[in-house]
Amino acid sequence: MEFELSEEHRLLQDMAYKFARREMEPVAREYDREEKYPREIWRKACAAGLVGVFIPGEYGGPGAGFLELALITEQLSRVDLGMGLVVAGATFGAENIVFFGTDWQKRKYLPPLVQGRAVCAGAFTEPDAGTDVTGAKTRAVKDGGDWVINGNKMFITNGTVCDFMIVYCLTNPEEEARHKRFSLILVEADRPGVTRSKIRGKMGIRATDTAAITFEDVRVPQENLVGIEGRGFYHLMHFFDCTRTMVAAQGVGLAQGALDKTVRYVRERHVFGKPLAVNQGVQFQLAEMATRVELARNLAYKAAWQADRGQLDPAVSAMAKYYAGETAVWVADKAVQLHGGYGYIDEYDVQRFYRDAKILEIYEGAKEAEKLTIARRLL
Repeated sequence: MEFELSEEHRLLQDMAYKFARREMEPVAREYDREEKYPREIWRKACAAGLVGVFIPGEYGGPGAGFLELALITEQLSRVDLGMGLVVAGATFGAENIVFFGTDWQKRKYLPPLVQGRAVCAGAFTEPDAGTDVTGAKTRAVKDGGDWVINGNKMFITNGTVCDFMIVYCLTNPEEEARHKRFSLILVEADRPGVTRSKIRGKMGIRATDTAAITFEDVRVPQENLVGIEGRGFYHLMHFFDCTRTMVAAQGVGLAQGALDKTVRYVRERHVFGKPLAVNQGVQFQLAEMATRVELARNLAYKAAWQADRGQLDPAVSAMAKYYAGETAVWVADKAVQLHGGYGYIDEYDVQRFYRDAKILEIYEGAKEAEKLTIARRLL
């Protein structure tokens, strides 16, 4: 059993963290306040080789894996979760093309993601179908050589900035088994009938683009089917089992960043003539924060490592995502508390970390859904 990262992994971590400090940190507050998508930073990240690391070499990517994606995501999230998601999530949904797409789909749609020429979205969630993906109502019907799509999607990351999206559609409603009624279909964002509306006023990750999308008689060729017709539910579950390792890494990174800032603050802040750091009660809290971060990190790395080795365990991925998200929320809360009143104003970044953290317990499967995944493999 080997717990040591390779030299290449450490270099990748260092490169991602330096990028985040140099490019993201100086403007993080601005993009948070203005709810502005940092397209220029995404382009720089593509040029630096930080986008689409899981994309195979024959399709223009580095050919790395989900562990490398987790390492990059952690370091970016350590500085700002929202902008980190802009970079790490610029390919979100395209994993399905890597896993299940045809060769022509891979050759056409994957290289632009790495080259800074395209952004992908995963259009899965609906206004009335979040955790219950078998309740999705967006319909795709065959007509001649096309699919005709009608329906609505909600809370779609990259929704108004993407160039194409992978849409989860009801294609076989007559199937008796609910899990066999759905398919994944690639839809270019500029197709007639696609309407995209940016969602504003989010509590956190405000630099990311989140949208509501409507499909009205949207036509795409039947060759845009990704994977096997009627297997969309199973494709999507495999996708989430893998990408939850990225969300777990987001939680680890945010928690580590909040801890970093808190350690710096208690060293500099003086109370009753002494640094706050000499207080034993403060030291105990820091120790518990650090312990939880390390536990989350080990679980996140294990889940990503298993995915790369073809030993994907849905329970471990769920554990990693659930625990890292909960850790991020807990550590961010402690960080604000230890900053006192200063932690409550936006001059100090921990308030942004606190707002950002909550989404980690909600998206890509609420923590309650993760617990169900874990429990079902125990019983």
